[in-house]
Amino acid sequence: MNWRRTLWILWAANFSVTAGMSLVIPFLPLYIESLGVHRLADIERWSGWVFSVQFVTSFIFQTVWGTLADRYGRKVMLLRAGFGMGVVTGLMGLVGSVWQLLLLRLVNGVFSGFISMAVSLQASITPDEHAGRALGTLQTGAIAGNLIGPLAGGMLAEVVGFRKVFFFTGALLVLASIIVMVFVHERPAAARRAAARGARDWHLLVPLWPVFLASAMTQVGMMSIEPIVSVYAKTLYTGPHLAFIAGVVVSVTGIANLFGAPALGRLGDAIGQRRVLLLALLAASAAFVPQMLAHHVAVLIAGRFLLGLFVGGMIPSLNVLVKKLAPPQMQATAFGLNSSSVFFGNLVGPLLGSSVAAVFGIRSVFYVTMSVLLLTAALVASQRRLDAANGAA
Repeated sequence: MNWRRTLWILWAANFSVTAGMSLVIPFLPLYIESLGVHRLADIERWSGWVFSVQFVTSFIFQTVWGTLADRYGRKVMLLRAGFGMGVVTGLMGLVGSVWQLLLLRLVNGVFSGFISMAVSLQASITPDEHAGRALGTLQTGAIAGNLIGPLAGGMLAEVVGFRKVFFFTGALLVLASIIVMVFVHERPAAARRAAARGARDWHLLVPLWPVFLASAMTQVGMMSIEPIVSVYAKTLYTGPHLAFIAGVVVSVTGIANLFGAPALGRLGDAIGQRRVLLLALLAASAAFVPQMLAHHVAVLIAGRFLLGLFVGGMIPSLNVLVKKLAPPQMQATAFGLNSSSVFFGNLVGPLLGSSVAAVFGIRSVFYVTMSVLLLTAALVASQRRLDAANGAA
């Protein structure tokens, strides 16, 4: 099985999935308004619920799908996620009320897990010495999709209308699934069943708890500022093209991720993922300093670009540690648990950041975020057992 060929196929599939899922984000509040919700406060409230509810069921079901992937294969779980989300997303274009949209977003979370299963599949076939580079490169597919999706979604909504964008998104997800079905091959089912007959004691995953906790805390720290960073940008810039500047502030971190993820992934292969994770956490914490002290939007943009460079090294390093620490017969289960940790951080982070901003002001959120990342660095530094996974002293 050629792991490099599979990497680029999964890259294309991840790009299609994340681009598709992010197509609807720019106009989601407008779509809710078109469903009969007209008061601004109600639109804001429903937008928050509709956006977040998918993370709830995603958090709950990731471990379930991971366990099934260990038994029946990662490819079939990829197809379950892709085709399931494709159909459900397409149905969102047919809803007649905001309650129906909320319910479908809830169901969509049940089917989610395409990205985590793609990571698990790639990790299972990639040699350890190339794992950091491969998983870092794979991550850039999702990053690129998240960058391009909102831009394309806004333009498509203007041209074809809200409902047809949901149909287009569903078709894009189905296309990604067909790509995987035709071109991605997994190890033979007999070998997979033999591995599944091995010990599946949950205590074998205990050495991974620092990784799961680090994944959750990293997302809490990063997501605490993301929902309100555009509001912060508006306090620093009052000139023309404010919407464009706010968009640059939001997207520049993702652009930097495209460079940081593969570069730090390769560095992790050379010096150990634990060391790179520590470097990334400490450098990302330092990148918040110019942001919190900024009095000009250019300083904020520069700080967020530096942040993106080092954030790009966190997720691949954590994924490689999961690959190396998890027993082979429970590797997909471990990736499912790690994905649940990420979704948990995605849920808690925005709530924490918005609450702190409301009580103490926006700049105080940067202090909280720095503290969370530094605590995570201390946790990683204290876990010497992670060195064994890297082959580092």
